[in-house]
Amino acid sequence: MPAMPPWSDAVASLIDVATGRAPADTVVRGGRWVNVHSGEIVPDTDVAIVAGRFAYVGPDASHAIGGDTRVVEAHGRYLVPGLIDAHMHVESGMVTVTEFARAVAPHGTTTMFVDPHEIANVLGLAGVRLMHDEAMELPLNVYVQMPSCVPSAPGLEHAGATLGVSEVTEAMTWPNIIGLGEVMNFPGVAAGDAMMLGEIAATRAAGKTVGGHYASPDLGLPFAGYVAGGAADDHEGTRVEDAIARVRQGMRSMLRLGSAWYDVAPQVKAITEHGLDSRYFVLCTDDSHSGTLVGEGHMNRVVRHAIAQGLRPVTAIQMATLNAAEHFGLERELGSITPGRRADLILTTDLATLPIDEVFARGVSLASGGTLTADIPPASYPASARGTVTLGRALVAEDFAVPAPDGTKPGDTVTARVIGVVENQAPTRALEARLRVDDDRHVAISRATGAAVTGDPDADVCHIALVERHRGTGGVVNAFVSGFGYDLPCAVASTVAHDAHHMIVVGTDREDMARAANRLAEVGGGVTLHAGGEERAMVELPIAGLMSDERAEVVAGKADELVRAMADCGCTLNNAYMQHSLLALVVIPALRISDVGLIDVTAFAETPLFVAAGDDDAADADADADADAGDGDGDGDGDGDGGSVDPDGAT
Repeated sequence: MPAMPPWSDAVASLIDVATGRAPADTVVRGGRWVNVHSGEIVPDTDVAIVAGRFAYVGPDASHAIGGDTRVVEAHGRYLVPGLIDAHMHVESGMVTVTEFARAVAPHGTTTMFVDPHEIANVLGLAGVRLMHDEAMELPLNVYVQMPSCVPSAPGLEHAGATLGVSEVTEAMTWPNIIGLGEVMNFPGVAAGDAMMLGEIAATRAAGKTVGGHYASPDLGLPFAGYVAGGAADDHEGTRVEDAIARVRQGMRSMLRLGSAWYDVAPQVKAITEHGLDSRYFVLCTDDSHSGTLVGEGHMNRVVRHAIAQGLRPVTAIQMATLNAAEHFGLERELGSITPGRRADLILTTDLATLPIDEVFARGVSLASGGTLTADIPPASYPASARGTVTLGRALVAEDFAVPAPDGTKPGDTVTARVIGVVENQAPTRALEARLRVDDDRHVAISRATGAAVTGDPDADVCHIALVERHRGTGGVVNAFVSGFGYDLPCAVASTVAHDAHHMIVVGTDREDMARAANRLAEVGGGVTLHAGGEERAMVELPIAGLMSDERAEVVAGKADELVRAMADCGCTLNNAYMQHSLLALVVIPALRISDVGLIDVTAFAETPLFVAAGDDDAADADADADADAGDGDGDGDGDGDGGSVDPDGAT
C-alpha cells in the first residue's frame, strides 16, 4: 500500500475539484456535517473527495460530479470525521498492527497513535522498526511513538532490551515516528535524570511530541517537576482533580476507556461539572484486547461512553478527532471534514449511540455495515521475532514455593505484603495478610525443603510468580496477590507482563503453576489456564510472546474461552486477564512484582515480602474496597497502603 502523498502533490487537483474545473473521485451527498471546528451540525451538506483528500465541503457538490465519479447518498446521515485513538498499545490486542487495523476499521477508527513499548521490551529497536514499517503499509493512518522507557524503571526490573538517548535520536529520523512514547519514569524526570531528559530533548529538537505518564496521586512538587520536564500529555489520571491539574498546566488530559481501565467517567466531570474548556481533553483506549475490539468496538465505544457521562455528542467527537490531531501537530492533515485534510469519514444514523454504517479512509471505502470491505493482506513477521520465551530449564512445583521467614515453623502465621487488584483500574493496592506456614488446606503441599508460606483462597489470597523469560536464568520471584477470587486448584500464566514482559503466573496450585509456565515456553508465548492438571484454555502468542499471527476473530474466540475458564475457577473480575497482565508494571502504584522482587511503587524501591514483627499494625486496618476508585493507589485515601486481608475472608 503506497504512503499517503503529501498535500503539495494534490493541491492542484483539490483546487480544480473545488472550483468545478475537474471531477471528484467520490461525492457524498445530503449528509449532516459534524463540524468539529465550529461545534455545529450543518444539514444538507455535500462532500467532494479527490486524491484521498477532501476538496469541497458545502451545500452542493454537483459541480464536482463527472462521468466516473462515485456518488454516495448519505440520506441525511451524519458525516463524522474518522475517529482517532491518541494513545494505545497494539500488542494489548494480542494481534499484529495489520490485524488490529482490520479489527478497528469497521468501528470507525481511521487513525491510531501507537506506542510499541511492549515489543521494544522484548526485541529492542528492531522490534520497534518492525511495527513502524508494518504501520506504513496500511490504508489507514498509524503513527508510531518511539518507546521512551525500556526498561520502564531501571534498577527495578530487567527487560529483554535496553533503549536510550542514541536509539531515540535515531528513531526520530524515521518517517513514521510522530514523537516519544509515554515517559513512564516520572520520578526520574522530576529528579532530572540525564537519560530521560536527553530523550525528551532529542524529541523536542526533532519538533515532535513528548508523551506523558504520571501515575501518582501527588499533584505537588513532583508533578510540577514532571510537567516542567516537557511531557505534553498524560493518560494516567483517574480522578477529576487529575484532569483539572493537567489541563491547567498546559498538558492534554487523555481520558482512557480500555478493556479494563474506566477512567473517563470521573475525569470528564472537569468539563461537565467544573466547566473547563474541552479542547485540551482527548479520548483514548490505551489497552484494548481482541475480545473488546470484536465484541464491543474501539473508539466508537469510547465516544459512546463519554456521551453517556454527559458530554455533548459534538464535544465527545471533537475529543476523539480534532483535539488529538491538533495535539500531534496534524490538524492540517487529520481530524475534521474540511478541505485539504485526508478524507477519513464515517456515516452514522445517530451521534449518541454511534452505529457505524460506512467508513472511508483516505477517500477509499474500508468498511460497510460493520464489515471490513477493503483488502488488507496479513503481515509477515521474521523468525527473529519468534521463539523469545527462554526459561533455561523446566520448572517444577518447588519453584513456586514461598520459603517461610527464619524462625517460623509449620502452624505459625506470618504477615505478608499482598498485591491488591483494583477492578477496572490500573493501580493496585498494597495490602497485608496473615498467612499460615505449611498450610495445605487449599493448595498442593510444597515439596521444597523447609517450611513454606501458603496462600489462602478463602480470603482471596493466591500465589503470584514472575518467571524470567528473556535470558534463560531460571529465576522465579514469588509473592501473593488478592482480587482474582480463584477458589479451585488452578493457574494462569502469561508472557504478556507489562512492561518488561517476563512471565506472570497466578494460581492456587503450584503443580498447575509449573505446568502452565512450561507450556508457554513450549508454544513460544501466550496465555494459558491450567486447572486440576489439565489445560483449560490457551491463546498462543508466538510473535515476541505478545502477539498472534491469527485473525482477530480467532484470537478473540480463544480469549473468550480463557475468560470463561477463569470464571469457572471463581474469578468474577471484569477483564481479569488485563489486570493479570499489568501486575508487573513497576511504574504504577502501589505494589508490583518484577524479576528483582516485590516493588513498592510509591517509594520506587524493592520491599520485603514479609512484614517484620512489630511493623504489622496496618494489617489490623479495615480495607474498604469500594472506597478505592480514582485515588491513584486504589484505596481511596491516597497513601498507597491499601489495608489488609483477613485470613478468615473479611477484607
